[in-house]
Amino acid sequence: MFNEIKEKFIKFITSRSVMLAGVVVAFACVLLARLFYLQIIMGDYYKETATNETIKDKYIPAPRGCIYDRNKNLLAHDERADSVTIEDVYADMKMSDKNRMINETLKKTIEIIEANNDEIDFDFDIVRDVSGKYIFKPENESDILKFLRDAYGRASVKELKTEEKVKTAKQVVEDLCYSFSIGDYTDPQNESRETFEAMKGYSPEMGFKILVIRYKMAKQGFQNYLATTISSRVSEETAAAILESKDQLEGVDITSSYVRMYDDDFFCFSPILGYTGKISVSELDEFNKEAGDETEDNKKGLFAKAGSDDDKEQKYDMNDIVGKSGIEKSLESELQGTKGKDTIHVDKTGHILEISDSVAPVAGHDVYLTIDKELTKGCYKILEKNLATILLDKLKDSKRGPVFDEKPSANQMWLPIYDAYINLFVNDIIDISKFKNADAQENEKALYAAFVPKKKETIAAIKDELLNKKTPKSQLPEEYQEYMDHILDILKDTNYPIISADKDDEDFVKINKEWKAGTISLSQYIDRAIINEWVDASKLDIENLYADSDETYAEIVNYIVAGKEGKGATKQYGLNNDHVFDTYLYKHMLYSDTISPRQVCNVLLEQGIIKAENIDPDELTIWKNGGISPYVFLRNRLEKLDITPAQLGLYPCTGSMVITDVQTGDVLALVSYPGYDNNRLSNGDPDYLTSLLTDKSNAKPMYNHATLEKTAPGSTFKMVTATAGLMENVITTTSTISCSGIFNKLDHPAKCWKAGGHGSLNVVGGIRNSCNCFFYEVGYRLGTSGNKYDSDLGCAKLAKYAGEYGLTDKSGIEIAEAEPKVATKDAVRGAIGQDTNEYSTVGLARYITAVANRGKCFDLTLVDKIALDSYGKMKDNSAKVRNQINMPQAYWDFIHHGMREVVMDKPYYSELSNKGCPVAGKTGTAEEGWNPNHSLFVCYAPYSDKNEQPKIAVATRVANGYTSSYAAQITEKVLEYYFEYKTLDEILGGGEALVGGGRED
Repeated sequence: MFNEIKEKFIKFITSRSVMLAGVVVAFACVLLARLFYLQIIMGDYYKETATNETIKDKYIPAPRGCIYDRNKNLLAHDERADSVTIEDVYADMKMSDKNRMINETLKKTIEIIEANNDEIDFDFDIVRDVSGKYIFKPENESDILKFLRDAYGRASVKELKTEEKVKTAKQVVEDLCYSFSIGDYTDPQNESRETFEAMKGYSPEMGFKILVIRYKMAKQGFQNYLATTISSRVSEETAAAILESKDQLEGVDITSSYVRMYDDDFFCFSPILGYTGKISVSELDEFNKEAGDETEDNKKGLFAKAGSDDDKEQKYDMNDIVGKSGIEKSLESELQGTKGKDTIHVDKTGHILEISDSVAPVAGHDVYLTIDKELTKGCYKILEKNLATILLDKLKDSKRGPVFDEKPSANQMWLPIYDAYINLFVNDIIDISKFKNADAQENEKALYAAFVPKKKETIAAIKDELLNKKTPKSQLPEEYQEYMDHILDILKDTNYPIISADKDDEDFVKINKEWKAGTISLSQYIDRAIINEWVDASKLDIENLYADSDETYAEIVNYIVAGKEGKGATKQYGLNNDHVFDTYLYKHMLYSDTISPRQVCNVLLEQGIIKAENIDPDELTIWKNGGISPYVFLRNRLEKLDITPAQLGLYPCTGSMVITDVQTGDVLALVSYPGYDNNRLSNGDPDYLTSLLTDKSNAKPMYNHATLEKTAPGSTFKMVTATAGLMENVITTTSTISCSGIFNKLDHPAKCWKAGGHGSLNVVGGIRNSCNCFFYEVGYRLGTSGNKYDSDLGCAKLAKYAGEYGLTDKSGIEIAEAEPKVATKDAVRGAIGQDTNEYSTVGLARYITAVANRGKCFDLTLVDKIALDSYGKMKDNSAKVRNQINMPQAYWDFIHHGMREVVMDKPYYSELSNKGCPVAGKTGTAEEGWNPNHSLFVCYAPYSDKNEQPKIAVATRVANGYTSSYAAQITEKVLEYYFEYKTLDEILGGGEALVGGGRED
């Protein structure tokens, strides 16, 4: 029986089913044991290893504070808007695949954005001009080096390699394209830096835009969970299109952010307010340093490791919006809000696991300025209208202007209308790139049809001149002299210099003098440059390192004519790719009647530069029928400001005015004409920014003419000299000085503006008549010790009293301002505001404010107060008294009396006097070579001989404004507006011509 049971048991356990079950059970036990080990024993370790969880802080942008005028009128504020962003979600990819995926995603995204008429954000330290040339945006070398440090991944500027420090903007673009794989290899079998062609497969425009975004993404380092903004303030159409295509756009999303908005008439306020934009590399360093939290990580290059757990928290990152200029920049620390913060848990790939500990953002402080919005707008419009009036007075229906052997008077100067036609091309008001488009209109096509053979013929003639004729410049036609000057400028261009030498090199100085005199040809200049080893052959297509001079010369000619076929999407130079050269061609086509002024004016209409709907229908009909000449048509457009003085860029095209409260030192109006559209800049319009940065006109919209432009003050300085003379006892209130029209106590006699002289004058008469000889004598006496004249002594005494009026340092306002300069070489000429005297308009405003209030010199202010919270707590910012000029009241009486008599001699001020607002002021004229003189006027109102306090002081400058009477008349109109004797519409619609001529003092 036992054996029977044993036999059955053996048979059972050896059966297939039991053996199979045993195997299954064994495997199950092993699996359970392994699971127990992994999940129970090692669970925490593997969980941490699998997630590699990191806790990071993700910052939420805060709105900037608002900016108001003194009457609480809103000037700038933030609005909620949709932005297109991208996150790096390609962390686990091979780098080459990752680059390709990101670049293609960005290309698709940009195409969607632009198809809906939006634009990408474009804060990058390299810009691409209208001809496709890359240039550095920063103007100073230190900021360029910071950018290069960042671009090449160096820990500091000192660690930049020598060859990296001298890279051109184009070379940097190509290097960055290689880093981000924006392009392709010319030889797939040899994928190296040498075979990589930047932007291959992309248009130059698209490739550059992708580069800008990739650069910003790289600045985020390894912080993949932080999105990079591609485009701010996109339309609903763009947002919808992006969301619809999200499955094709990995990492791209629509997020809510803030955009800066400037209220109406932004052109008037942009020189004061400035604008905002995405922070740049150099600004990131600067603002974090100012915020007191600069770290070593701050200083690392673009590709250095970032985002480590022990990084010190920084106030700013590459997504931040900051003030770029004006009040927005100077009060950045007040206006910038405090970011909110979400504590984010991310895994090793950068994906968000959870969000905790949210802190809401806090808005920045509101700022209240001292300026009056309506007054500033009025001043700007009055200034612009009257600049146009001056131009209308000077424009004549002529091709060429007058020729003089010596500088003519203001009355003798006039402008040919052809200068206006030409400047429409030279200043890029007309977009010549549209002429060749398929949708070009009738006149655009006609101009282009004439242009093509002209360009071909001209380039052929230039090539023949360089290779064969080699004519000295002065013997060439004027047209070709201009071309040769332009070509040499290109060869010496600091952005891509073919020819360069030490500026003090004797041979280099000599050849440049010969070139200026026109005694040598361009071919001779190049030959000598080659001999003297001033030519950088590495920038030419020369394969032979030991090429002889003939080979080098031939290649330079080829560079001029055809350009260098560099790696990348654009050709380096070449007349065929030279936008400025093209504008010169149109200029000379006008002179030769190859194209007509009528065609040019019609292009203004075709391109919408002049809106047809703004023209009286009857006038437009007559124009179309040929009943109005181009000269009259353009004059009409200028009179109605359909085309502006700034656009034409003829003298005068700029002006500035500063109005102060005499008793408080508040700046009530600060006007710089022309202004710019800060809404377009703050919302990332790259083409507009580039056009402003590369503006070639005389207008310079981004240049604050009220604070940065300095000229000699001319006769407006004479109150300083009078003060010095009285206080140093070289004149008295009763002493007189005789003027014969010439001051002959110097080796080089100085003349009075009145050739016959003024006769005998006291200090009142000296100021009233603006007698140069009177003040020459005062300057001479200030420099005389015993019987010896010492100009340095005279300059020192003038500087002392200029300093009392605040003219030796900046005015105190909160935005960028130029340093003043006092006379240092010639005390006699310095006494009439010439020599090396140079002051800004706002500096003159502080000076005349101190004159008006009898010696109280303020540090002027643009900022009234700052709101510290939403409950009404304010920080006061009243102007501080810099110093008090202690001078006898009788001296003030005589100076004021003289200024009052200056204005009494001007009939256009009589109406103000009749209305109970007498004015005291002083005209001034500052010379600038052969250009028209600068026109200046300073004043205060109302004047009183009973020691009653005036209300305001005004300083006005019309750069290259011919005669000081123009500045005086513009100021008179502003005073009528300020004291409410006339409305702005009455002043602007009056159509009154300014009185030209008069003395030029």
